[in-house]
Amino acid sequence: MDNNLVIRNYNENDFDSLNILWQETGLGGTQRGDNEKIITESIILGGKLIVIENTQTHEIVGSSWMTFDGRRIHLHHIGVKPSYQNKGLGKKLTQESLKFAKEKGYQIKLEVHKDNLKAIKIYKNLGFNYLGDYDIYIVRDLTTINL
Repeated sequence: MDNNLVIRNYNENDFDSLNILWQETGLGGTQRGDNEKIITESIILGGKLIVIENTQTHEIVGSSWMTFDGRRIHLHHIGVKPSYQNKGLGKKLTQESLKFAKEKGYQIKLEVHKDNLKAIKIYKNLGFNYLGDYDIYIVRDLTTINL
């Protein structure tokens, strides 16, 4: 890994740069409910968010967000800024995430878009198993639900 790049834990000063990364990589952002409060709460509940920082520019160029549901760790928002891709950083982030899950003693689960072949290859090579054809549903705005 480049000497100017460091993998470290997220801190609240990272949010703006992190949000830019998530927008650039299509991983989400504030419009999907990924805000500072949610990140902090997920960490308090046993999760972790790691980032790759370029120490020269102080830019966040990669992320891996792990949330904990009481049974397993869910891996989210694994991404690397396009200009930093194809350098092994996605694999390094995934390995660091697996270390965290292993230290905690929990299973780890992730979702990946079926067209993201590079990521799928990394995950398979690191021991993830395909669970089958699942359809995933979500309600992002609960005000739209009529009960």
